[in-house]
Amino acid sequence: MSMMQEFKEFAMRGNVVDLAVGVIIGGAFGKIVDSLVKDVIMPVVGKAMGDVDFKQLYINLGDQVFETLDAAEKAGAPLIKYGAFINTIVDFIIVAFVIFMVVKSINKMKREAPPAPAEAPATPEDVLLLREIRDSLRK
Repeated sequence: MSMMQEFKEFAMRGNVVDLAVGVIIGGAFGKIVDSLVKDVIMPVVGKAMGDVDFKQLYINLGDQVFETLDAAEKAGAPLIKYGAFINTIVDFIIVAFVIFMVVKSINKMKREAPPAPAEAPATPEDVLLLREIRDSLRK
């Protein structure tokens, strides 16, 4: 079997195709969640905390003072961008929660009702006859 045939068989397995679809959908979903966090959630949280723009939160490790994050980045100053880190944490929490809910619903659909208890098989006639003999001998 040639290398190309082996690769084709590998690539066309159901699991590989499913994985590829999952990665593509996951990438698109990641963009949606990223936009949700940066464009919807964090502005609301920032407003609630007194007009804080999380994207602009940073610690300057250099000697110069900069008015904005963009100015500090353009100057090449060493920075700790903890605002971006907070956004990433919120991103992760949302994605993890959504994945949890999807897996939970899939597992719920996969669960089957427990099988009904099987009726006890009828006692064979020879066993019944032996029991009658035993009981009559006891008397």
